[in-house]
Amino acid sequence: MATVFKRGGKKNRDGYYYVAWRDHNGKRRSRCTLTTDKAAAERIGKKLETDVALRRDGVIDPMWESVCNEANRTIEDHLEDFEAKMQAANRDPDHIKRTTQLIRLIAENCSFTKAADISADGVARYVSQLLDQGMAARTRQAYLTAIKSFTKWLTANGKLNRDPLTSITKPDPKADRKRERRMLLPEEWPWLKAATLASEDRYGMKPAERALLYETAIQTGLRSTELRSLTRGLLYLHGDNPYIICKAGSTKNRKQAKQYLEVGLAAALNAHIATKTPNAPVFAMPDRTEVATMLREDLAEARTAWIKEEIKDPEEYARREQSDFLAATNHEGQIFDFHSLRHTCGAWLALAGVHPKVVQTVMRHSAITLTLDTYGHLFPEQQADAVTKLQHLLGAGEPESADSLRATGTDMATPADGQIAQRLAQRGGRDSERGHASRCEETDGEQSEGDSAEPSCKVIPIKALRDGLQIDANPCKSSRSGTRTRTGVTSHRILSPVRLPFRHPA
Repeated sequence: MATVFKRGGKKNRDGYYYVAWRDHNGKRRSRCTLTTDKAAAERIGKKLETDVALRRDGVIDPMWESVCNEANRTIEDHLEDFEAKMQAANRDPDHIKRTTQLIRLIAENCSFTKAADISADGVARYVSQLLDQGMAARTRQAYLTAIKSFTKWLTANGKLNRDPLTSITKPDPKADRKRERRMLLPEEWPWLKAATLASEDRYGMKPAERALLYETAIQTGLRSTELRSLTRGLLYLHGDNPYIICKAGSTKNRKQAKQYLEVGLAAALNAHIATKTPNAPVFAMPDRTEVATMLREDLAEARTAWIKEEIKDPEEYARREQSDFLAATNHEGQIFDFHSLRHTCGAWLALAGVHPKVVQTVMRHSAITLTLDTYGHLFPEQQADAVTKLQHLLGAGEPESADSLRATGTDMATPADGQIAQRLAQRGGRDSERGHASRCEETDGEQSEGDSAEPSCKVIPIKALRDGLQIDANPCKSSRSGTRTRTGVTSHRILSPVRLPFRHPA
């Protein structure tokens, strides 16, 4: 039975009544009624007792009630738990920070206070505002990915009874992409490497170290943060197949990466780290915001050197100035930054004709569709070769003659005849197998002069089979005419109508 009482102390200055009761699990509970009227407090206590009885008898579902209570909690309270969940999953700290920021922005602009306030209409209106502000599809997709992952987590953990954003679809990030990267052309790399080696120190990195960094990025496809995490102890540069290990904590997918190196690059890296301690970073890279700037400065010097190459033809000089060769941004608006070196790795593999699954493995893509969507247009065209191979498999050539068709029993046969022939062929195949399994002993008589080593066979018309063609039950039995039966070939004689194998010796 519920008990109504008052508590003293500073927290109860207004003289509120409290009520204590036992829930349906027998656990002692108490709460403030927020009323100074004892009669009202007693009515609240009776209501709580009634709810306990309804829960105990199954009239009120405790799980449903728990969902309702969780839905009425503030979004900020849920975000603390959501952030802890992402941290426990070892997600990237930058990703966690960016995701929670986007969720808070949506909640603030849509006036969502509680989890139950989140609605598809409110999110759709906000995304529409982002579109009106000129935000690209990729940015809008990031907003929706953040809030949809949050509501999906709320639903999966019993904090909402259903996901309110299932009807919201994310836009195609390629629809109006405003920032596209270009790859480094194979002809551009020698110029970039030569210009880098001939330049001065930039952002604390020497020319040789920068050139080594760029080449490692192209060969391995490692990202800027992944290259930054490399230490001498993670480089295995000896043997026929040298490689680099990138720990799971530094990769984007949180999986350890093993990237192989060309022997020449491995030798250069081995000389570079000769004086470093095992825990020392391989590259003294500048701040993440300066890496792209450093690369573009080296690229600009390479373009200048290419344009000013000894050229006597003025038209060629003008053509080079107007070209996209070694340009930081080409005429299509594609930019070149440090991540473009990773893009170059996948693009060069595709141009070299490497199998897409191998490219997927090197680039560590989660699905082959991502590899094909990014580099599919660069793979060598194989449609013409595919048609030639199909033509070969189809057996293109001169059509079979009428005699060859009759030899296979396919001339002038009706669909019904074809079905009968198929069944008889299956039965004949079984008889032939038995003939091969136990070779017949030769009996009376000698082989006739007209018989050859491989007797020719003629087709018994389907009509003759229907009219009563019978095959001897014993394929090894000799006929009285003096001919004998060879292995795998059965003789026949006219008996009562029975359908059996249809070939016989000439």
